[in-house]
Amino acid sequence: MTSLCCPQQIIAGVDEVGRGCIVGPVIAAAVILDPQQPIIGLTDSKKLSATKRDSLAELIKQQSIAWSIGRAEASEIDQINILQASLLAMQRAVSSLPVEAEWLKVDGNQYPDVSCPGETIIQGDLLVAEISAASIIAKVYRDKEMLVLDALYPGYEFARHKGYPTKLHKEKITQLGITEQHRRSFAPVKQFVPGKPR
Repeated sequence: MTSLCCPQQIIAGVDEVGRGCIVGPVIAAAVILDPQQPIIGLTDSKKLSATKRDSLAELIKQQSIAWSIGRAEASEIDQINILQASLLAMQRAVSSLPVEAEWLKVDGNQYPDVSCPGETIIQGDLLVAEISAASIIAKVYRDKEMLVLDALYPGYEFARHKGYPTKLHKEKITQLGITEQHRRSFAPVKQFVPGKPR
C-alpha cells in the first residue's frame, strides 16, 4: 500500500509478537503516539534488553494517546493457522483502541481485516516509531503472560524460553508432554499430540 497519511491524521502503529512460538497466544498491540511527547529510544523490541523494554513500555502507556492489546489463542491458531491468527489479533487490537485511528501503519506485508485505511511496512518495527511502540507493548505483554504460564505449568521453564522452540523447550516437552496451551498444529508439538503418529 502507498502511504497517503498526513501529519494531522491520528496514526496507529500495529505489530504482533509470538508467531514463532509453539505455546500460548499470538499477541498484537496498537499504539497511537502523542506527537507532542516524542519517546526517545523506540526501536524493534527484539533489539532491546528486557529492562529497557519494560521501561519503554511504561513510558508508552503513560505518554501515548491510546494503546490496546489483541490476541488469538493457541486453539484459534490451530484452527485458522498462524498467519490468519496474527491478523485476527491485529484486528482485535485495532478494534479495542479507545481512540479511533484514521490511518494504520502495520508491520510486515499483510494488512488486517479492518475498515481503517493504512499501509504495510516491511521492518516497520525498526523504522517507524508507532510500530516500534506497538512491538514493545506486545512483547512485554506476552513475556508477562509467559511468566503466568511458568507458574501454572511448573517444569516447562516458560519464563526462560518464552515459548519459543528452543532446545530446552523441546527437551521439556519430551520429558513432560504437551500442555493445553501448546500449538498442536506446529511441527515440534504435533508429534506429541495423543493419537498422532510420532
